[in-house]
Amino acid sequence: MPRTVLIFALLISCLRVEAADFPRPATLEPAVRFWTRVYTEINTNQGYLHDAVNMAVVYETLDLPSYANHAERERLTNNAKKRVAQALVHIGNGKRSNLTDTEARVLAAWPKDTSARTYRRAAENVRFQLGQSDRFKAGLVRSGQWKPHIHRVLAMHQLPQELDVLPHVESSFNPAAYSKVAAAGMWQFMPATARQYMRVDHIIDERMDPFIATEGAAKYLKRNYQVAESWPLALTAYNHGLGGIMRAAKAVGTKDIGVIVDKYNGPAFGFASRNFYACFLAALEVDRNAQRYFGPVTLDPPTNYDIVPVKEYIPAAVLAQTAGISLDTLKAHNPALRDPVWSGEKYIPRGYALRIPKAQLRNPLQELLAAIPTDFRFGYQKPDVVHKVARGESLSVIARRYDTSVAKLMALNGLRNHSIRAGQALRLPGNAIVDEAPAPTAVAAASPGARGSSAARAAAPTVYTIQAGDSLWSIAKRFNVSQRELVAWNGINAKAHIKPGQTLKIGTGGGGAQQYVIQPGDSLWAIAQRFNVSHRDLLAWNDLRNGHLIKPGQVLRLASSL
Repeated sequence: MPRTVLIFALLISCLRVEAADFPRPATLEPAVRFWTRVYTEINTNQGYLHDAVNMAVVYETLDLPSYANHAERERLTNNAKKRVAQALVHIGNGKRSNLTDTEARVLAAWPKDTSARTYRRAAENVRFQLGQSDRFKAGLVRSGQWKPHIHRVLAMHQLPQELDVLPHVESSFNPAAYSKVAAAGMWQFMPATARQYMRVDHIIDERMDPFIATEGAAKYLKRNYQVAESWPLALTAYNHGLGGIMRAAKAVGTKDIGVIVDKYNGPAFGFASRNFYACFLAALEVDRNAQRYFGPVTLDPPTNYDIVPVKEYIPAAVLAQTAGISLDTLKAHNPALRDPVWSGEKYIPRGYALRIPKAQLRNPLQELLAAIPTDFRFGYQKPDVVHKVARGESLSVIARRYDTSVAKLMALNGLRNHSIRAGQALRLPGNAIVDEAPAPTAVAAASPGARGSSAARAAAPTVYTIQAGDSLWSIAKRFNVSQRELVAWNGINAKAHIKPGQTLKIGTGGGGAQQYVIQPGDSLWAIAQRFNVSHRDLLAWNDLRNGHLIKPGQVLRLASSL
């Protein structure tokens, strides 16, 4: 067989495989053409007013002012939908003369033999779809950074390479994408689904790491296909859930995606699920023919990373300084690490695969990690600081009490709304003032931002400013003193009313922070900073040498004599 004939035969074979894996049923063609237009013809300052069921019916293109905010855009689109719906009612009621411009467009959008009943029903299905051409093109550019890795992962799992376009549908290849329903990252995993394949907690969210999330997406898609035995169903399950799409197939008696989309009316099978496979096919068409739709497009090149798993718990700021890069640069290339790591409330976890572009390193990353002083390498993560919700407390009350924000409390605890319940344990920022965190959590402070230890009475500050919700009992408990002592030191009655902003003396016999019991994750440097003493003095007062290892439970002197 001649070489050219052999190559042609192989090409035809590959095309057949693609067609078999990702069929384009005739019933879905109007939807595929619609989404192709959305991805290539109109941008995010425009949108189509169209029928939500018959995707071949597009009434008009609506232009939106680029300066308009979300509320203004919503007002304009709602008014336009009402205008089109009203025109459909008029046409459905038989109006055919003296038509307005909108009524004429509505009449022309449907076939001539359309029934009055169809027009009236269509009045309830007017939908607005925002354009995506600028977003899709930006995603094409970004895809150059990630597609080589995606291709390797798909090949490793023996999955079709066409799946590499799914991030176009999910996030436009934006690794930082975050939806209003809490889907996150380039592959838009929901938290519950993601936890089956990766780590998602208040320290690390691997959904935000395109490399790790791609591995998770491949495993998830492979599992869907093994159950559904159909790529159209496996892809739709990515949006609708595997159980949901299998129930849909059972309900209509077939795994044909065209029949399911046309016939299935399950309560949860909404517009997004019904159109998900058509969106994928449109994205595949546009991605594979990008030059036809957008002209020449220059893709971002992949970044050449140095990747090293860290062997201890390390402060991010120390690592950035040792590596000779900014903290923002370190953060940009390690997006799985969450805010507590970057604020210093948590360390970079042991075992985390650190990524830094080789072009930005003066030495191999392994050497730079080895150069970090032993004082900044820890065997423990900084402990969580928690608050147990009391009856009647709200997030805003708790946020004020600990000098933080409601938004930060929600982020740390993965809350989607302000609903909390009595007895619930809430994580707090690492520098919060805490009176009831379980050992071995660092607790107690004289003012926001300072911390002490509940393990040693002498670590309490001399003066304490009362916070909202405090009582004499809780303050005594916080500083490991008796309520009787607290009353005596301040010359008040045991039943005295105290209020936020009032100050109390904690000890009158020379008091002050004279010793400290080391907590998990502490370092000599951090303790020196906490108590406003020098690292050198701390070493001298405790007969320690630079680089000396400390351990939880050990007591440190915080002055030249006790």
